[in-house]
Formats: sequence, structure tokens, C-alpha cells
Amino acid sequence: MQIHDNYSLQSLNSFGVTATSTLFTKINSSSDIDALIDWRKANPNMQCLLIGGGSNLLFRNDFTGIAVAVRLMGKSLIDEDDDTFYVKAAGGENWHEFVCWTIDQGYAGLENLSLIPGTVGAAPMQNIGAYGVELGDRLHELSAVDLSTGKRQVFNNVDCQFAYRDSFFKQQQADRWLIESVTFSLAKNPTWVIAYAGVEAALAGQTPSARLISDTVIALRQSKLPDPAVIGNAGSFFKNPIMTIDRWSALKIEFPEIPGYPQKDNGGKIKTSAGWLIDQCNWKAYRESDAGVYEKHALVLVNYGGASGLEIWALAEQIIKSVQKKFGVSLEPEPRIIS
Repeated sequence: MQIHDNYSLQSLNSFGVTATSTLFTKINSSSDIDALIDWRKANPNMQCLLIGGGSNLLFRNDFTGIAVAVRLMGKSLIDEDDDTFYVKAAGGENWHEFVCWTIDQGYAGLENLSLIPGTVGAAPMQNIGAYGVELGDRLHELSAVDLSTGKRQVFNNVDCQFAYRDSFFKQQQADRWLIESVTFSLAKNPTWVIAYAGVEAALAGQTPSARLISDTVIALRQSKLPDPAVIGNAGSFFKNPIMTIDRWSALKIEFPEIPGYPQKDNGGKIKTSAGWLIDQCNWKAYRESDAGVYEKHALVLVNYGGASGLEIWALAEQIIKSVQKKFGVSLEPEPRIIS
């Protein structure tokens, strides 16, 4: 495990903001993980930041501590039975490339999650989801290391405590758990999830397949979301608010067009669209210096080149205040705000 001093993190966050870390290292193997655990024991007061694809981070300032890029690689079919393929991927694998690989191998089930940025190991922490499917719907188990004790543990789906953009790992002390690998259970006779806005219309009259659904999702995402390689962003910046039916019904009286999506696994609550709320406050296409709101999607904050993390966060705070004032709804950021 090689440690670098005063390391630039600009290329390691999809916003592309300028930030440095006091120390930096990469994790390429299990022995590197063991070395990191030993290093942390010798440096108990030094903060540790785990970085996957950097697509869920906003640096407000430089990071005082050791930043750790997880680059564990490998993927394979590890088992199968009459109904299911069990596919395992290491935590450092690029998520979208892994999804494409599963489709190429004839394993369906992850196609709705195409083109989501980040790594396999970071995906369970956020319980990534899109177009009617969440990672928790497909996870069989994962292997994680408690960096505070060195203990390795296998978590099944229930252990992970998945919820909307949430999990056991996200609720724990930040950067305590490093996810080494994730195993997915993918049905041999899949039930296609296509009854979702945009997908169903695009597939009308066609026979669904994993490849076709993936291509459709990719086209939809590209039509609405900027490429981080061109315009710095972290995808959706705010979570869609979840509220009681009574609260949503009251808003519906005042704002008849407010969207509402019943949450069957969340006590009968309603999820509304953060993008719609922000759009109603006239933020879409707003720009202040190089920090802005994407012209095609109000939920996406962007860095047009030279914005700092502080400038992007200042814009986010203005949006939060305006939505709270107009609707009485509190928006919560999806990315981790590092300060």
C-alpha cells in the first residue's frame, strides 16, 4: 500500500471540483485492505474517506485525512441453480461496465440500472435505483470489512437494511465498512420491469429483452442527464421527498399537478418528485458563475468548469430554502458533502 502526500482529488470526483487530500492511497487487493487496517490502528485520529467512482461526493473544502480509492477488480458466475444465476463482482468494478458484462453473458436483471455512475462496492451503500428497480431487489449477499476492527462479514439482503437510497452501511459511522464484493441473484426467467415513465412508451410494440431495456434506459438517461466527462455533476443531487398521504393530499389541493407515487414498502407513504418541486421554483437552467442547474433536468446541479465545491453547495442551499418556503418540503442531498 503506497501512500501519497497532498494528493489532488479533482479527477476522483465527478463534479470535477478542485480538492486535495492530506494523504492518499489505492486499495487493489485484500492485502492492501489489511495494510490499511494496520495503518489506521497506528493513526487512530486520522480521518479516512473511501472513494469508489467519486460520483456521489461534493468536496466543499480540501480533505484532512487519508483518501482511499477502492480498486478491487474481478467478476464471474460463481453458482447457478434451476432458477437463478449467482454473479459476483469485486467492489472496485465500474458499475455500468459490470451491468453491460452481465447482459453480454446472458444474465438479465440489472438492465434497468444501466449507465448509473460509480462502482459495484459503492452501489449497495446508496441502494442505487432507477426505472422501477433498486439494487436491493437483486442483491444476494455481499462481503464487507469493518475497518475499525478488521473483521470480515457476509451480509444477506435483510442484513443490508435497504430502504430508499439508504442502507445499513450508510447509517453506520462514515467510511467504517469497505465492501469487498457483491453477489447478485439474477433470475433465469426474468420478469421485465418496464411499466415506468418513458420505458413503457419506448418499448411499445417490441418484445422486451435485457439488451433492449438497457439500450432504452441508456437513451433516456442520456437525453436528460449530462455526461460527467463533459459537464461536472453527480446525477440527481436531491432525494425525492417521501411524506405522509395526508401531507401530500394537502399539497395536492394547493398544487394540483404535484406528482405522487405510493410507496408500498414504506407505511403507505407517498413519494413526490424533487425535480418537479425545484422546477416550480424556477431553478432549471439557472447559472451563477460556473455553478448551475442543468437545463434539461432541475434535479441535476452542474459544474460548468471552474466552480468550487463551496459555490455548488451555496447554490444547493438556495434551492433547499426556496422549496421549503414555497412547499414546506425539506430537500435532502443525495451526494455526501465533504467538508
